[in-house]
Amino acid sequence: MTAPSESTSFFGRLRERLSRSATRLTGDLAGLFRGRKIDAELLDDLEARLIGADVGVTATQEILEQLRASVARRELADVDALMAALRRQLLAILEPCAKPLVIDRSRRPYVIMVVGVNGSGKTTSIGKLAQRLTGEGRRVMLAAGDTFRAAAAEQLDIWAERSGAEIVQQAGGADPGAVVFDAVRAAQARGVDVLIADTAGRLHGQTHLMDELKKIRRVIQRVDPGAPDEVLLVLDANQGQNALAQAKEFHAAVGVTGLVLTKLDGTARGGVVVAIARAMQLPIRFIGIGEQAGDFGEFSAEAFVDALLGTGPPLAGGGVK
Repeated sequence: MTAPSESTSFFGRLRERLSRSATRLTGDLAGLFRGRKIDAELLDDLEARLIGADVGVTATQEILEQLRASVARRELADVDALMAALRRQLLAILEPCAKPLVIDRSRRPYVIMVVGVNGSGKTTSIGKLAQRLTGEGRRVMLAAGDTFRAAAAEQLDIWAERSGAEIVQQAGGADPGAVVFDAVRAAQARGVDVLIADTAGRLHGQTHLMDELKKIRRVIQRVDPGAPDEVLLVLDANQGQNALAQAKEFHAAVGVTGLVLTKLDGTARGGVVVAIARAMQLPIRFIGIGEQAGDFGEFSAEAFVDALLGTGPPLAGGGVK
């Protein structure tokens, strides 16, 4: 079997989809600077482009400070050298966060608690993760802990059927802690490998709702003191700097251990991934670039930076214009 070309691979599609957005970082960044000398005006233009791409003021200032120092030392002879230096700096920020989710087989069930605000793509990400894990031959159970959104349990039930996962759910309006409690017990009794617990979408600024997430975590620990093994926070990349604010508050409330960044297609600027990595230094487990199960993959710092900057080998067929 021949290997898929980059244009059909996960990160090939990411590059194609980032290229559809006029607000992505590149916007033919190299072309914008081609033929220009590296001077204060060019660096100011680069700074504006980074901030406009949601890299954030703090991360952008740090990047530009290092670039300006390199220019002052005459280490960057031309725009190509500048782009290479920018790529190295972005990789230095992102590579420490490129840590895939590793399921500890000695933990059965391995409990994953999934949190996030409404509309972040949380339930869909759970379904895609379940499909990924069952595809690896693992026995997976889903806990329909979002009992407040009417369609949440139905949506999760569809993903359970599609992926071959089991599901534990109760009537709408049931106590989410009770649902998750029952699910952990059931997963233990049935010898399930991985339990993924959905939770109701939270507005990160509403303290009483965040307190309920803390309660769910305590309920899980009542059944299994070592759980949850992973607390995944799902963030919508289109939220820009709001996504960073959400990450900080969810982490303070429930101790986030990994991130899933969704909707990195169409209008997402992509730079917010850099801002979050720099500020939070949390593992980025997965990214999502669309609705299909194949539009969900592990995060690779190098592939992501090349998608963001338009560097690396050209896309087969010239990419999407």
